[in-house]
Amino acid sequence: MLDTRARKVVQPLFEQMATLLKKMGLSANQVTIISGIIGASTGFFVYNDMMGIAILLLWLSGALDVVDGTMARREKTTPIGTILDLVLDRVVELSVLIGIALRFPETQVVILLLVASFVIGMTMFLAIGAVSDNYGFKSFQYQPGLVERTEGFLFLTAMLLFPSAIIWIAVLFLIAELYTVGERFYQASKVLR
Repeated sequence: MLDTRARKVVQPLFEQMATLLKKMGLSANQVTIISGIIGASTGFFVYNDMMGIAILLLWLSGALDVVDGTMARREKTTPIGTILDLVLDRVVELSVLIGIALRFPETQVVILLLVASFVIGMTMFLAIGAVSDNYGFKSFQYQPGLVERTEGFLFLTAMLLFPSAIIWIAVLFLIAELYTVGERFYQASKVLR
């Protein structure tokens, strides 16, 4: 939701960052890998109760993830770049959640349910994309939803800032994620009959 609505406002900043990184000789795929490495490290910092560093690295990773997409659209996207982006995005999210589950064992059940909702959400995303491509509905592949990447990062950040409320925040995140899955299925069912 925020990704879709705020994109016009923040995109000029990401365009400038993309230009700078390109001048430094980096490709979109290299920025994707750097973003993934930075983001994957967050779990270590969460586990070691260094929440400020974890939050900073999470958001830096997210910013670079937007920049790599901007660079890819300029350079022409590649299948391997798309694969890298999808996989490393999940690695970043899982790193934070694993760090939380290990640091705060009492949250493990709800974190496991949240991870399951991510699997369901990604399966829905990939299934809609595959069916859309096979039946000529390419524009439908990514539809906005209640929970997009920014909302996910906000939920993760809230969990890191308020450890005593992790379970409740995770439950809200889980409900929002499942709502988004339902929303995307409903949107797809109207188009892909």
